[in-house]
Amino acid sequence: MYDLLIRNGRLIDPARAIDEPMDVAFHAERVAAVSKSMPEAKAAETIDATGLIVTPGMIDLHVHVYEGVSHYGIPADPTCLARGVTTAVDAGSAGAATFPGFRRYIIEASATRLFALLNISRIGMVSGAELDPPVGELDDLRHLSVPAAVRCVEKNRDVILGIKIRLSANLAADGKNELQGLKLAREAADATGLPVMIHTPNSSLGLPAILSEMRGGDILTHCFHAHKSGILDPNGTVLTEVHQAIERGVLLDVGHGKGSLGFEIARAAMKQGILPHTISSDLHRYNLHGPVFDLATTISKFLHLGLELPDAMSRVTSTPATVIKMANELGTLAVGAVGDAAIFRLMEGRRPLVDTTGRVEEVRRWIEPVTVIKAGRVVARHGTGEG
Repeated sequence: MYDLLIRNGRLIDPARAIDEPMDVAFHAERVAAVSKSMPEAKAAETIDATGLIVTPGMIDLHVHVYEGVSHYGIPADPTCLARGVTTAVDAGSAGAATFPGFRRYIIEASATRLFALLNISRIGMVSGAELDPPVGELDDLRHLSVPAAVRCVEKNRDVILGIKIRLSANLAADGKNELQGLKLAREAADATGLPVMIHTPNSSLGLPAILSEMRGGDILTHCFHAHKSGILDPNGTVLTEVHQAIERGVLLDVGHGKGSLGFEIARAAMKQGILPHTISSDLHRYNLHGPVFDLATTISKFLHLGLELPDAMSRVTSTPATVIKMANELGTLAVGAVGDAAIFRLMEGRRPLVDTTGRVEEVRRWIEPVTVIKAGRVVARHGTGEG
């Protein structure tokens, strides 16, 4: 007997190269069976997914959910889990001095499965350019402590997956502290054996200098931003150093955010064969009500930019699962994997979507969450008055 059965849906499971009609059954919080047809009588609860798309629960590699401490923070469950993101990684909202509270009051209290990247600044993203007065977390290098970061990682290895640094001049004493901050983030990452995720919009260092400090497995987030220190040269050509970084295993992450996804930048890079390894939202207080809204909307923008749905879904399921070293547990609906799934409706028509430069483009296809399952249990429904 199964706890839950999803019938008649189009299963897209990029980890197993599946894109066809399949039923999926869950028992004891795991995927119990996947086959062409399973009778309803074998399940305590059945969902009819006729005309809908069934995918593994999505993984968002870049969010900010330290609500109540970081001014960026938003609640994880209504903004991530309810919208199809069963697993999310908070990208540096907390540093060593603020991480204990993040773990106790956010990670352990949320239904969304949460992991974190530890900010190299001990205060994390408590301050920022959006506040008055604007104070960046790298403005004072005394906040950057490699020993403190290492101690925090060692106490929280089960949930801390890497080190995060935001390299923008206005967050680092008008750029004076950027290089030293980068060196310290690199040192902390090397000392813990973890990757570093780097934010580069409006960095004074220039992208080639930043990439020279990045190793295989490190993550360049905001890869399609339209600001200084982007991936294109003045002629619109992808920098040679970007190609070299990808060849040695540096990963490109979208990190849409409020200022880091330009349609024209993405289109130019993708025409030159540069695709993001992972699609993430960088969802936070300043973009939740636009232009990001949720990860499904970010995926829809990449459908508009030319990715096919299975290809786009791989960048929010199987690939980020590999990045966080949980490929056999998350990001797939293989038998035995954690029972996380999302059911979407593929919409067709005309819908305007805006990038972070203010450019509005009309899309013809987009996805909307219908039902979300975490650990084999329905946790959100849309259009039914539930969830």
